[in-house]
Amino acid sequence: MNKPITALPGLRYLVLIPSYNAGRKALETVRAARETGEHVCVVVDGSTDGTREQLMHMAHSDPALTVLALARNSGKGAAILHGLRDALARGFTHVLTMDSDGQHPAAMIPAFIAASRAQTDALILGQPVFDDSAPRERVIGRRFCNWWVNLETLHAGIGDSLFGMRVYPARTLLEVMESHRSMRRFDFDVECAVRLVWRGARPINLPAPVRYFSPDAGGVSHFNYLRDNALLISMHVRLVFGFLLRLPLLLIHRFRSQAGAGNDIRTQ
Repeated sequence: MNKPITALPGLRYLVLIPSYNAGRKALETVRAARETGEHVCVVVDGSTDGTREQLMHMAHSDPALTVLALARNSGKGAAILHGLRDALARGFTHVLTMDSDGQHPAAMIPAFIAASRAQTDALILGQPVFDDSAPRERVIGRRFCNWWVNLETLHAGIGDSLFGMRVYPARTLLEVMESHRSMRRFDFDVECAVRLVWRGARPINLPAPVRYFSPDAGGVSHFNYLRDNALLISMHVRLVFGFLLRLPLLLIHRFRSQAGAGNDIRTQ
């Protein structure tokens, strides 16, 4: 097992993995995450595939692995919120979120955490690098979603709004989630990134390979094109109205940021 990067005083990182009926990929993902040496928390979101029992058996002999179980499926965002509250109660300052279906590269956990330790208030976002396994309609759909996110944030630098492997300052994320009733399901990744940027978080993008596994290889997908696309559309309508209300403040912030950067250049 690799040793984790030495943390700065007061910083504690937790790998937070929401999981719903991911089968053997959930177990593989958790093992790979623990091999990095970081603490891991899995939130089993009402799974009925037997992974809850298997993960709890793993945690019984691994004090750095925590398993939380929700009685019913509540959605990705709700599972992350449940794990986030537990993480803060245990003294963790940052959470790295990743999916349990094997799409996100656990081997890159140290790189993501290192980027966060360098800029602790930043939002570290995975920038997906797709291979031939990526469904074409999913790649095209996320381009459409990213176009709206760029509009809603005045091109603040969110490279990909849907990729779920990220590092968040835990307290700030909790404040954003508890101040809104949304972000509890598939809308979590997009909306929280936008709202964190609205609060002044700087997005930093790290390229990360993505793999879509076939069912024979243990791949699962709970994406429902009708339901989840309707959820994303309603979310963007909500965010656009929020963007218009915040536009004067966003423009002032952008002007000040650009002016500050210009002053820094002139004084060098």
